[in-house]
Amino acid sequence: MDEQQFMRGRVYGADHDDPGPRDGHTYVELVAGPLDGLLLDVTGWTRQARRESVALVTEIGRYGPGGRTLYAPRPTDPERFDWRGDVP
Repeated sequence: MDEQQFMRGRVYGADHDDPGPRDGHTYVELVAGPLDGLLLDVTGWTRQARRESVALVTEIGRYGPGGRTLYAPRPTDPERFDWRGDVP
């Protein structure tokens, strides 16, 4: 199993011992980029917040530890956030 297969279906920021989605939570899928296949928990986010880009901390992006990777909601499918690039 490669790293992408291992990460698919896991929740961004969740503990490695408890990686799966939780009942009663709302998730969007991160598409492409370093977090491809991870789910982002958007439970409690306002409608406005779900229309905006997010910068997620990751060690596996272009800038390594402390860097962030940017994702934005897909206009045609708000259940998926597409990768927009990495920032320091």
